[in-house]
Amino acid sequence: MNVQQTQNTQIVSKERVQQHGEVYTNEREVKAMCDLVKDETLRIDSRFLEPACGSGNFLVEILNRKLQVLKTKYEKSQTDYEKFSIIAVGSLYGVELLSDNVKICKDRLFELWHTAYTKLFKTPNPSAITTIRFVLEKNILLGNALSLKKVDTNQNDTDAPIIFCQWSLIADKIQRRDFRLDELLAGNTKTPDLFMNDWEYDTETKTFIPLPIKEHPLCHYLEIPNTE
Repeated sequence: MNVQQTQNTQIVSKERVQQHGEVYTNEREVKAMCDLVKDETLRIDSRFLEPACGSGNFLVEILNRKLQVLKTKYEKSQTDYEKFSIIAVGSLYGVELLSDNVKICKDRLFELWHTAYTKLFKTPNPSAITTIRFVLEKNILLGNALSLKKVDTNQNDTDAPIIFCQWSLIADKIQRRDFRLDELLAGNTKTPDLFMNDWEYDTETKTFIPLPIKEHPLCHYLEIPNTE
């Protein structure tokens, strides 16, 4: 299966439809659905989670819109473009059960970013490229969106929870905070007691969310891959 195939067809095979219910959404429908939240798709830091992301049709469309905003705002500054494109890419999250789809999704998102980046700047920064790949490895995950567990290459649930990273820009530095997806989703269904010390108020979503399971030290935006 290749990227072109996933973009131009709704199914890869009848077997995959029967086994996994895999049907891709056409580009027209993807664009129409994204238009329903158009203002958010044009916000560089607005976060999106696709719980069954397939080969990434929705995430690719959203990233394409964010990259157009980045070009308008930062095409004259390579440094600013790099910083804010890390936030744009880092705002997209995907969970997918099939490992080939995970790879295709990450590759499509990277190639979209890389093409836009190298069109604007003739001397690409290798560290920026490495950083974007690292962020995609953390944000597009092989997992089961129903059990909220990671899966192995045979689509079997593991004991490991799905963990996503939140990327926030503070001047030239990145704040990385790791959250369990199951705790975040459970948090949205609860009204925490004001005396609970394991919750915090998230100003973006205007809700209380569980505290991160790990908070990494601030680092330069091009040194993110060294935080592991």
